[in-house]
Amino acid sequence: MKDQKDEWLEAELQDTLDEDVEIELEDAILSEEIRRIYDRQHPNQMDRREYFRELLRLQAELIKLQDWVSYHKEKVVVIFEGRDSAGKGGAIKRITQRLNPRVARVVALPAPSDREKTQWYFQRYVPHLPAGGEIVLFDRSWYNRAGVERVMGFATEDQVEQFFNDVPEFERMLVRSGIRVIKYWFSVTDEEQQLRFLMRIHDPLKQWKLSPMDLQARVRWEDYTKAKEDMFERTNIPEAPWHIVPANDKKRARLNCMAHLLSLIPYTEVPHGHIELPDRVFNADYEREVLPHDLYVPQKY
Repeated sequence: MKDQKDEWLEAELQDTLDEDVEIELEDAILSEEIRRIYDRQHPNQMDRREYFRELLRLQAELIKLQDWVSYHKEKVVVIFEGRDSAGKGGAIKRITQRLNPRVARVVALPAPSDREKTQWYFQRYVPHLPAGGEIVLFDRSWYNRAGVERVMGFATEDQVEQFFNDVPEFERMLVRSGIRVIKYWFSVTDEEQQLRFLMRIHDPLKQWKLSPMDLQARVRWEDYTKAKEDMFERTNIPEAPWHIVPANDKKRARLNCMAHLLSLIPYTEVPHGHIELPDRVFNADYEREVLPHDLYVPQKY
């Protein structure tokens, strides 16, 4: 059985290498100087083939997890928080890459509207919580109030204090309702964030990721650090503890997060019905019509 699994991994590695390399190329469109600096700062990068092999193995396990969640009507919430450029989006992308979007979906809410600002703070997040058989990954979450809203002055100290009083009970309510709440904080150093911001500035495919708010985050690094420490102290509850992912090394951070997520949920194999491809029905009287040429996409490649 193990040999068959190894053979499958090897075959899948060959078949999907192009797809994964295409995703990895997002890190490669850089000025040569920034690339040299990055390589000097990361001398012990994970071997590319080893990384892809482990990535595929973990993604295969995530499919088993997905099947278990769907079969048993489990409900899972995974929260991803961290500083700007910490690698949350990259980890989420690899986790969901091979999953069914009807089971595992990503929620990344924009800034609240004027109407939402007058609502109960958690109200706009509640509609996105999972039903039975669903996994929801929050790319930033209600913890915006403990981070960017607090540091940038978008929330008053009274509102922040109210949040800290409410969020432990809110999460306990979720857990009591049967939702598994898992919280990750992706942690990068000051120097690593600066380097990643420089990479974005010099990479035309990543400049859209830089906002004025991101630049202010650099200025207020220490304020964010204090806010993060306060958040951990007041919201790290037994029912929904925080898990810190050291994220200076992107590839290892992704794999470590995926492996840890799998370790937290007691998923097992679920029964699958036997699938057979039925024979196509041929109708001798059917004659396929020739469609107009202008309906087709031009074959440029």
